[in-house]
Amino acid sequence: MNSELKLLAETTDKLFGEWNDLADAWRTLEETGLTRIGISEDLGGSGGDAEQAAAVLRSAAYHSVAAPIAETLWLAGPLLAAARLPIPDGPLTAATADLRELHCRPSDDGRGWELDGTVRRVPWAREATRVVLVIGDRICSLDPQVCTIRPGANLAGEPRDDLRFEAVRVDADDVVTLPAPVDLRSRAALARTVQIGGAAQRALDHSLRYSGERVQFGRPIGAFQAVQQYLAQIAGEVVIAELSAHSAVRAVASAGDASPAVAAARVNACRAAGVVAELAHQIHGAIGTTQEHALRLSTLRLWSWREEYGNETVWARRLGERAAALDDPWHLVTSMHTV
Repeated sequence: MNSELKLLAETTDKLFGEWNDLADAWRTLEETGLTRIGISEDLGGSGGDAEQAAAVLRSAAYHSVAAPIAETLWLAGPLLAAARLPIPDGPLTAATADLRELHCRPSDDGRGWELDGTVRRVPWAREATRVVLVIGDRICSLDPQVCTIRPGANLAGEPRDDLRFEAVRVDADDVVTLPAPVDLRSRAALARTVQIGGAAQRALDHSLRYSGERVQFGRPIGAFQAVQQYLAQIAGEVVIAELSAHSAVRAVASAGDASPAVAAARVNACRAAGVVAELAHQIHGAIGTTQEHALRLSTLRLWSWREEYGNETVWARRLGERAAALDDPWHLVTSMHTV
């Protein structure tokens, strides 16, 4: 880790560690510029790169911060910047519209667009100041108040809301056609992959601490071989998930074809999420399932995030299809590095 990443990690660890005690946590986050890392300054960002943005996501996930940081920093902000649209203050979110369920057509006066239909399970829509929709090859920025919001949530209790549009007018200035369609799903899947790494590390830390404190038959349970094996398995899965996520983030930053690295990282992270959550609860026993214990904040997120934007099976199939279509699939496998 270079000096800049180390300083960033220390800063975010302190901020997110105190998140629930801050009077206006989101404003504090914005004042530090952390919601716009990875976006160039001339486009309204704070500068920096994808690795630094990923470090912020990981830290927020480690501390189980209940806020749309990934959606603002990793999804909506970069989309608005790519479309040369203003990036407003406040929490943001983004989603890809299913063209079978949402219709976008020119308005009758030809000066804007009209939306009809539904966009499902938009993260944190009810708390966002702006929603960025990917509609085919168009980027649409709109105020969520113009539509009807039907609240929903994932297993961890994070908002996943349906947006209903009924002849909603959007100004032409808020809709931009891009040269090529945006693969928001892949980028969002990588965000969840990075977040899984942070949450998995926190579950490991909880397990290490509890196994050293909980005494059974006169000694800490961490002294028993079975528990040590659980801890070793968790640690191994955390390392694999973190390394593969790091590799994928670096591939994205290189501006090359990152899809194989993202798919591989997603497969590793989804598998790790299941193993880590299961074994962490095995170590903690009944207390780990209680409302009072912090372990659930990590494990519920692990179970939720591994299902969003495609689970392990979906991404394994995508990776397999990509390899099967090549004359030399071995080159694809050996060309994905973690350094």
